[in-house]
Amino acid sequence: MKDTLTIALSKGRIFKDTVPLLQAAGIEPLDDPETSRKLILDTNREDVKLVIIRATDVPTYVQYGAADLGVAGKDVLMEHGGQDLYELLDLQIARCKLMVAGFADKPLPEVGLKVATKFVNCARHYFAEQGRQVDVIKLYGSMELAPLVGLADCIVDVVDTGNTLKANGLAPLEHMADITSRLIVNKASMKLKHEPIRDLLVQMQSAVEQRNTQ
Repeated sequence: MKDTLTIALSKGRIFKDTVPLLQAAGIEPLDDPETSRKLILDTNREDVKLVIIRATDVPTYVQYGAADLGVAGKDVLMEHGGQDLYELLDLQIARCKLMVAGFADKPLPEVGLKVATKFVNCARHYFAEQGRQVDVIKLYGSMELAPLVGLADCIVDVVDTGNTLKANGLAPLEHMADITSRLIVNKASMKLKHEPIRDLLVQMQSAVEQRNTQ
């Protein structure tokens, strides 16, 4: 069907926080991705499907048209670069901060700074803007370990409560960006499926505004 909409979501916090906004638009998933092995979830509407993928892959699926829309954190979008995407709406969910973190009592070196992160592009851009030369080391997880074992002087990572940093003797040092999740759309889909996408956008925007006034 020409106007079938495919929405890319990731498991966990983003899915949980997005469901009420989809429900406000009359869309209810028929399966829970935490218990179902399905990667494509049906909804109560025949014209809407949900694809469940890794958070970091959402912009790629939307960019190449494998999904018409998606919900992705601003951190993921900054790292991806946002090619062939429109950011339609700040859903104001999954709030956190992108931070530089390290040892509170140990100043970062002026020269030869080593930074461990999965946000390689974000880190390079941030430090380059400040005229600071850095060696960026790409990791996929357990960022906090890198300074502890001497792999890096600091890390760049998303911070929610800060409890994991604290438990490992680290602290936030520099604030890079406030992060929330955004509704994104494929540029071609925006033209070809403008009406259903616009309807969805209006209903979700209304739900965001309503939640903020409660």
